[in-house]
Amino acid sequence: MKRLITFISLQLFILTLCYATDFDSLTVRIKGMRCDECAHKVMVTVRQLPGIESVRSNTERRVTTVVFNPHLTSADSIKARLQATKRYAPSPYSPNDVIRRGMGLHMDDMHCQKCADRITKRLSSMDGIDSLSAHLDKHYFFIRYDANRTCKDSIRATLTQMGYTPVSHYTDPKVAFAYYIIPKEQATQESIDEVLMIGEAIEDANVNPRSGALAVTYFKNEISAEALLEAIRQTGIKAEVPKPHECSEE
Repeated sequence: MKRLITFISLQLFILTLCYATDFDSLTVRIKGMRCDECAHKVMVTVRQLPGIESVRSNTERRVTTVVFNPHLTSADSIKARLQATKRYAPSPYSPNDVIRRGMGLHMDDMHCQKCADRITKRLSSMDGIDSLSAHLDKHYFFIRYDANRTCKDSIRATLTQMGYTPVSHYTDPKVAFAYYIIPKEQATQESIDEVLMIGEAIEDANVNPRSGALAVTYFKNEISAEALLEAIRQTGIKAEVPKPHECSEE
């Protein structure tokens, strides 16, 4: 019995040595991965292989990093699995790649040319910004950037710190934008979450604790401006439609 126990212990020890190794990682571009649902499908596809430790995707860069046990699978197996899907076929990735992206941001608190010039000066100083185009008549900026050097969240955070309240901008006639004044103590992530939970009519929301503002992108064929304001107030947010603004930017 002692010999049997010793033998089993030895075998377990050998197995431990075999698998006590650092995990390998593979990072690839997946150009067909354009949304969170795509990222989920990529994860499910890769996890069908043995030895997968984690799968992390960045849909903005369309990049996926897989951490795996090299004793159980390989980078070639992972790439072959993705290649078989056709839509999520992998391609090489380098941190030095230029990954151009563009986005429109609506800012009702961008009132005049002085505002636009101030925003242009600040964003132009950021690493990764390729080009900027202000559309004052529609209160939005179109921004082209390198997603390998900056990101949407960083750009939005910079604008928020400047006192603006950016939300997603779309040219679709079904999309509308709302802007409210709220108590500064309510300009929090919790308020954003409350607004987004109103329903599928809400596409985006943002707050600005500096100015006490709430901005919303919504589908006007699903909810009216009046119903939206009432729904926001029902969450406990004390939202008010602001008076016409006279810009005082220097």
